[in-house]
Amino acid sequence: MDKFRLTEQDRATLQYRVTTKLREVILKGEFKVGDRLIQEEWADKLGVSRMPIREALRQLEVEGLVRIEPRRGAIVTPISVEDIEEIYQLRALLEGQAVEKSLPFLEEEEIKELENLYERMIELNGDEKDVEEYMQLNARFHQVLREGCPWRRIHGLIEALWKGIPPYTPSLLSNHLQEAHQEHFIMLEYVKQKKPKELREVMEKHILRTRDNLIQFIDKSGNQS
Repeated sequence: MDKFRLTEQDRATLQYRVTTKLREVILKGEFKVGDRLIQEEWADKLGVSRMPIREALRQLEVEGLVRIEPRRGAIVTPISVEDIEEIYQLRALLEGQAVEKSLPFLEEEEIKELENLYERMIELNGDEKDVEEYMQLNARFHQVLREGCPWRRIHGLIEALWKGIPPYTPSLLSNHLQEAHQEHFIMLEYVKQKKPKELREVMEKHILRTRDNLIQFIDKSGNQS
């Protein structure tokens, strides 16, 4: 039980840590589909009150990792490898197309914002507090890249795909941030050079590389459990 307990330093970012811990436990296969995630039990394991557990479960429900049912509480519904493949393959196709269509319409102000977002991301050193900030910067970087796309429907489809696990993968794949930095740098260079086709290609590779690393994480965790 002590292996799950949070330190005083951890409590500075309590909500993020609790959510991250529960997300990792689910994705590592420590629960079966249909298992209950009991608030009191996990509050005791993590050494916190029920409130951050309750808030974490609400977030995990949005991500599709749990389903909250009346009288039963949080039921584990972990994302499968097949789910990951579907989500990231669709993201690669749609986001690649969106950034290609977007690039001719990006203004200088948006390019400056992309530069600022990239610089802020590479300044982060990869600890847990920084990963939380990185997730926000990364999501905004992707959003700005596709903002100029004139296709209205594609935005809704992409946003629907982002409502699950994608925004939170940096918390699981923090050891792959250098790869992400390199890909973001290349994207930024193609934006400056006004090369929409090349931008689409690197965006597709970026998303599919993340897919492969996430599947590897899930498979490795499952084998170790």
